[in-house]
Amino acid sequence: MTEKRQGPGVDDAPQQEPGLPQLTRRGFLTWVGVGSAVGAVTPGEVFAAEPAAASDAADSGVTRLTVNGVMREAKVDVRTSLLDYLRENLELTGTKKGCDHGQCGACTVHVNGRRVNSCMSLVAMHDGDSVTTIEGLGTPDNMHPMQAAFVEHDGMQCGYCTSGQIMSAVALLKEPCGRGNADVKEAMSGNICRCGAYSNIVSAIQQVRKA
Repeated sequence: MTEKRQGPGVDDAPQQEPGLPQLTRRGFLTWVGVGSAVGAVTPGEVFAAEPAAASDAADSGVTRLTVNGVMREAKVDVRTSLLDYLRENLELTGTKKGCDHGQCGACTVHVNGRRVNSCMSLVAMHDGDSVTTIEGLGTPDNMHPMQAAFVEHDGMQCGYCTSGQIMSAVALLKEPCGRGNADVKEAMSGNICRCGAYSNIVSAIQQVRKA
Protein backbone atom coordinates (compact mmCIF):
# COMPACT_ATOMS: atom_id res chain seq x y z
CA MET A 1 0.00 0.00 0.00
CA THR A 2 1.37 3.41 -1.04
CA GLU A 3 1.61 6.03 1.72
CA LYS A 4 0.15 9.46 0.81
CA ARG A 5 2.23 12.47 1.74
CA GLN A 6 0.57 15.76 2.67
CA GLY A 7 3.34 18.03 1.52
CA PRO A 8 7.06 18.41 1.25
CA GLY A 9 8.89 17.30 4.32
CA VAL A 10 12.17 18.27 5.81
CA ASP A 11 13.96 15.68 3.73
CA ASP A 12 12.60 17.25 0.52
CA ALA A 13 14.11 20.72 1.16
CA PRO A 14 16.92 21.68 -1.22
CA GLN A 15 20.28 21.05 0.35
CA GLN A 16 22.96 23.75 0.19
CA GLU A 17 26.59 23.09 -0.03
CA PRO A 18 28.50 23.30 3.24
CA GLY A 19 30.16 26.68 3.90
CA LEU A 20 27.58 28.76 1.97
CA PRO A 21 25.19 31.14 3.81
CA GLN A 22 21.65 29.87 4.28
CA LEU A 23 19.39 31.44 1.61
CA THR A 24 15.77 31.83 2.58
CA ARG A 25 12.84 32.65 0.27
CA ARG A 26 12.50 36.15 1.76
CA GLY A 27 16.21 36.82 1.46
CA PHE A 28 16.19 35.69 -2.17
CA LEU A 29 13.28 38.00 -3.09
CA THR A 30 14.93 40.94 -1.32
CA TRP A 31 18.16 40.30 -3.18
CA VAL A 32 16.33 40.16 -6.53
CA GLY A 33 14.42 43.39 -5.78
CA VAL A 34 17.56 45.33 -4.85
CA GLY A 35 19.36 44.07 -7.92
CA SER A 36 16.49 45.16 -10.17
CA ALA A 37 16.37 48.64 -8.65
CA VAL A 38 20.09 49.16 -9.08
CA GLY A 39 20.00 47.87 -12.62
CA ALA A 40 17.22 50.31 -13.54
CA VAL A 41 19.41 53.37 -12.83
CA THR A 42 21.69 54.43 -15.63
CA PRO A 43 25.08 56.10 -15.02
CA GLY A 44 23.71 59.29 -16.59
CA GLU A 45 20.90 59.45 -14.04
CA VAL A 46 23.36 58.99 -11.19
CA PHE A 47 25.46 61.93 -12.32
CA ALA A 48 22.37 64.05 -13.00
CA ALA A 49 21.24 63.57 -9.41
CA GLU A 50 24.47 64.98 -8.02
CA PRO A 51 24.17 68.56 -6.69
CA ALA A 52 25.68 71.33 -8.76
CA ALA A 53 29.10 72.51 -7.72
CA ALA A 54 29.12 75.18 -5.04
CA SER A 55 30.88 77.57 -7.38
CA ASP A 56 27.93 77.42 -9.80
CA ALA A 57 25.60 78.67 -7.06
CA ALA A 58 28.02 81.36 -5.99
CA ASP A 59 27.98 83.44 -9.16
CA SER A 60 29.54 86.83 -8.56
CA GLY A 61 27.77 90.02 -9.52
CA VAL A 62 28.62 93.72 -9.52
CA THR A 63 26.57 96.01 -7.29
CA ARG A 64 27.14 99.75 -7.39
CA LEU A 65 26.37 101.58 -4.19
CA THR A 66 27.54 104.64 -2.30
CA VAL A 67 29.08 104.02 1.12
CA ASN A 68 29.74 107.06 3.31
CA GLY A 69 29.72 109.30 0.24
CA VAL A 70 32.09 107.14 -1.83
CA MET A 71 30.87 105.21 -4.87
CA ARG A 72 31.75 101.52 -4.63
CA GLU A 73 31.56 98.60 -7.03
CA ALA A 74 30.91 95.50 -4.97
CA LYS A 75 32.21 92.49 -6.89
CA VAL A 76 31.24 89.81 -4.42
CA ASP A 77 29.30 86.59 -4.13
CA VAL A 78 25.61 87.38 -4.55
CA ARG A 79 24.98 85.74 -1.16
CA THR A 80 27.21 88.22 0.68
CA SER A 81 25.42 90.19 3.38
CA LEU A 82 25.77 93.95 3.57
CA LEU A 83 27.34 93.52 7.01
CA ASP A 84 30.05 91.17 5.78
CA TYR A 85 30.78 93.40 2.79
CA LEU A 86 31.23 96.46 5.00
CA ARG A 87 33.44 94.66 7.51
CA GLU A 88 35.43 92.26 5.34
CA ASN A 89 35.73 94.12 2.03
CA LEU A 90 35.70 97.77 3.07
CA GLU A 91 37.16 97.21 6.57
CA LEU A 92 34.48 99.41 8.15
CA THR A 93 34.52 97.46 11.38
CA GLY A 94 32.57 100.02 13.40
CA THR A 95 29.46 98.13 12.30
CA LYS A 96 29.40 95.11 14.61
CA LYS A 97 28.33 91.53 14.04
CA GLY A 98 26.32 90.49 17.06
CA CYS A 99 23.65 87.83 16.67
CA ASP A 100 23.80 87.72 12.84
CA HIS A 101 20.04 87.03 12.95
CA GLY A 102 18.59 90.56 13.01
CA GLN A 103 17.76 90.42 16.71
CA CYS A 104 20.31 92.58 18.53
CA GLY A 105 20.71 95.70 16.33
CA ALA A 106 24.51 95.90 16.67
CA CYS A 107 24.84 95.90 12.87
CA THR A 108 22.45 98.82 12.25
CA VAL A 109 23.35 101.12 9.35
CA HIS A 110 21.41 103.64 7.30
CA VAL A 111 20.26 102.81 3.77
CA ASN A 112 18.86 105.86 2.01
CA GLY A 113 18.39 107.45 5.41
CA ARG A 114 16.50 104.57 7.00
CA ARG A 115 17.91 102.20 9.61
CA VAL A 116 18.53 98.64 8.45
CA ASN A 117 19.94 95.52 10.09
CA SER A 118 22.82 94.93 7.71
CA CYS A 119 23.20 91.28 8.70
CA MET A 120 19.77 90.56 7.22
CA SER A 121 20.33 92.41 3.94
CA LEU A 122 22.30 91.28 0.88
CA VAL A 123 24.66 93.60 -0.99
CA ALA A 124 22.94 92.63 -4.23
CA MET A 125 19.74 94.24 -2.95
CA HIS A 126 21.31 97.70 -2.74
CA ASP A 127 22.35 98.56 -6.26
CA GLY A 128 22.15 102.36 -6.53
CA ASP A 129 21.53 102.84 -2.79
CA SER A 130 23.33 105.12 -0.37
CA VAL A 131 24.69 103.47 2.79
CA THR A 132 25.94 105.28 5.88
CA THR A 133 27.85 103.56 8.67
CA ILE A 134 29.04 104.88 12.02
CA GLU A 135 32.30 105.92 10.33
CA GLY A 136 30.37 108.22 8.01
CA LEU A 137 28.32 109.81 10.76
CA GLY A 138 31.07 111.79 12.45
CA THR A 139 34.72 111.85 13.48
CA PRO A 140 36.43 112.18 16.88
CA ASP A 141 37.16 115.83 16.02
CA ASN A 142 33.73 116.52 14.56
CA MET A 143 31.19 114.26 16.22
CA HIS A 144 27.55 114.03 15.34
CA PRO A 145 25.41 115.57 18.14
CA MET A 146 24.14 112.07 19.00
CA GLN A 147 27.67 110.76 19.37
CA ALA A 148 28.56 113.68 21.62
CA ALA A 149 25.43 113.09 23.72
CA PHE A 150 26.30 109.41 24.19
CA VAL A 151 29.73 110.46 25.48
CA GLU A 152 28.25 113.10 27.77
CA HIS A 153 25.65 110.76 29.28
CA ASP A 154 27.94 107.71 29.37
CA GLY A 155 25.61 105.84 27.06
CA MET A 156 28.02 102.97 26.59
CA GLN A 157 29.90 100.49 28.74
CA CYS A 158 31.54 97.70 26.77
CA GLY A 159 30.81 99.65 23.58
CA TYR A 160 29.93 96.68 21.40
CA CYS A 161 26.34 97.78 20.77
CA THR A 162 27.11 101.50 20.74
CA SER A 163 27.48 102.03 16.99
CA GLY A 164 24.18 100.31 16.33
CA GLN A 165 22.51 102.24 19.16
CA ILE A 166 23.72 105.55 17.77
CA MET A 167 22.71 104.72 14.19
CA SER A 168 19.21 103.78 15.35
CA ALA A 169 19.00 106.88 17.55
CA VAL A 170 19.93 109.18 14.67
CA ALA A 171 17.32 107.53 12.43
CA LEU A 172 14.76 107.93 15.22
CA LEU A 173 15.14 111.72 14.97
CA LYS A 174 13.35 111.58 11.61
CA GLU A 175 10.76 109.00 12.61
CA PRO A 176 7.38 109.54 14.28
CA CYS A 177 7.98 109.06 17.99
CA GLY A 178 6.23 110.33 21.10
CA ARG A 179 7.96 112.71 23.51
CA GLY A 180 8.15 110.43 26.54
CA ASN A 181 10.97 108.14 27.60
CA ALA A 182 8.68 105.15 27.12
CA ASP A 183 8.20 106.18 23.49
CA VAL A 184 11.94 106.30 22.95
CA LYS A 185 12.41 102.90 24.60
CA GLU A 186 9.78 101.42 22.30
CA ALA A 187 11.39 102.94 19.21
CA MET A 188 14.81 101.64 20.31
CA SER A 189 13.60 98.18 21.30
CA GLY A 190 15.37 96.56 18.37
CA ASN A 191 18.76 97.49 19.85
CA ILE A 192 19.94 95.38 22.77
CA CYS A 193 22.49 96.56 25.34
CA ARG A 194 23.79 93.60 27.32
CA CYS A 195 25.44 95.96 29.80
CA GLY A 196 22.06 97.53 30.64
CA ALA A 197 22.93 101.18 29.94
CA TYR A 198 19.41 101.88 28.70
CA SER A 199 18.63 104.81 31.01
CA ASN A 200 21.77 106.65 29.88
CA ILE A 201 21.01 105.90 26.25
CA VAL A 202 17.51 107.31 26.59
CA SER A 203 18.88 110.42 28.30
CA ALA A 204 21.33 111.00 25.45
CA ILE A 205 18.62 110.61 22.82
CA GLN A 206 16.21 112.91 24.63
CA GLN A 207 18.86 115.61 24.94
CA VAL A 208 19.39 115.66 21.19
CA ARG A 209 15.65 115.56 20.47
CA LYS A 210 15.03 118.57 22.72
CA ALA A 211 17.95 120.47 21.21
